[in-house]
This record gives sequence, structure tokens and C-alpha cells, in this order.
Amino acid sequence: MSTVVISGASKGIGKAAAAQFSEAGHLVFNLSRTPANLPGIENVQIDLAGAQAVQEVAAFADSLKPGVFHLIHNAARLTSETVRSDDIDNFRSVININVIAPQILNAALLPKMNAGSSIIYIGSTLSEKAVPNSFSYVVTKHAMIGMMRATCQDLAGSGIHTACVCPGFTNTEMLRAHVGDSQEILDSIAAGSTFGRLVEPNEIARTICFAADNPVINGAIIHANLGQIEN
Repeated sequence: MSTVVISGASKGIGKAAAAQFSEAGHLVFNLSRTPANLPGIENVQIDLAGAQAVQEVAAFADSLKPGVFHLIHNAARLTSETVRSDDIDNFRSVININVIAPQILNAALLPKMNAGSSIIYIGSTLSEKAVPNSFSYVVTKHAMIGMMRATCQDLAGSGIHTACVCPGFTNTEMLRAHVGDSQEILDSIAAGSTFGRLVEPNEIARTICFAADNPVINGAIIHANLGQIEN
């Protein structure tokens, strides 16, 4: 049995992944401000964007014994703004959770990770393209692919693999909140996939589990978006 550490597993994709890893017999930790409310999940209350994140993550890592770990960088923040925004505090807060937090976790947990472990970054369709009014999210999700590629090179020879799973527009609380729960907008987004629907969280969860268990995909960007219609 290996240990799975997921950031932000209290809802959406993270929660679906936590459930699937747990059902497969893994020990699963949810690192989040709120509990996952799932049987068999160990909830560790940490604000990964908070002032004490480094110390709190280090204390958590110190409680673990070395072994095979699957570290899933899932926690993310999505806000609405453009390149014209002068709200630098908001920009910094998105960078903190979407980019800095994964590296805090990497630095703390890598000393515990034996060969056979994995680090899976959760990117986005917006890791490789852009849309208006999501400036900070687009910037930080692009950065996540760079982090994954650098991780792949830095860990060569360690037996630890990495990948970046890039979900398409997924039926989560975060997406619905971003569009104001407008069914018209959701339908328009869904029409952009070749299946004419949103991706479901459990579909991304299965992709994450596959990526964690298969080192052959080391360094890969995995597009999990139901196929986007190209204009």
C-alpha cells in the first residue's frame, strides 16, 4: 500500500481522486482548509496559501515514514480579472496557492519519497491556451507545466515520475462559481468539446490514478478534455 497526498481534496476533482485512491487501498491524506467528508480519508487542516504553510507542511512531513508516495498537486484558485487589474494582492494570492504551494509540498515530501513514487500536477486546458478575464489563473496554470517539466529533469534517475494532467472544463463547484452558475454559459462551454458536455470529476480522477501508477508517462502533458473542437 502506498500513501497518497492530495492538496485540496475536499471537493471537485480532488475529492473524486481521494475516493478512487482510497477505494484502491491506498492511505490518502487530504491537505486542505476543509475536510473531505469521505470515509477512510485522513484530513490534515492546512491553509496552503497561509503565512504558516511552510511550517505546517514540514510538521506533516515529519510525521511520515519514508515509502512510496503519490503527491497530487490539485489545490487551485480561480478568479476573474484581466491584465489591466491593479489588484496585486489577488494576483499574489493566486500564485501562492497555484504555484508556491506545490513547491512547498515538493520540498517537504521529496525526502520521504522512495523509487516508485510520483508527483502529479493538475493543470488545465488553460495551461496551454488562454481565455479573457482569467489572467492570474492562465498565468499560473501555464507555470504548472513548467514546474512539471523541471521536476522531470531534476528527478532523473530517482525512480520518481511526474506528469501534468490537464482537465478540460469540468463539472465542479469552482467552474460553476466562476460562471455565476449560469446554465447558458455552462452549455456554451460544453459545446466546445467533441462530446458536447462537461468533463466529470470522476473521469479526471481515473486519469490521475493512471498517471500516478504508470512511470512510462514521465514528463507527459495529459489532455483530459473530451477533445476540444478546433476553430
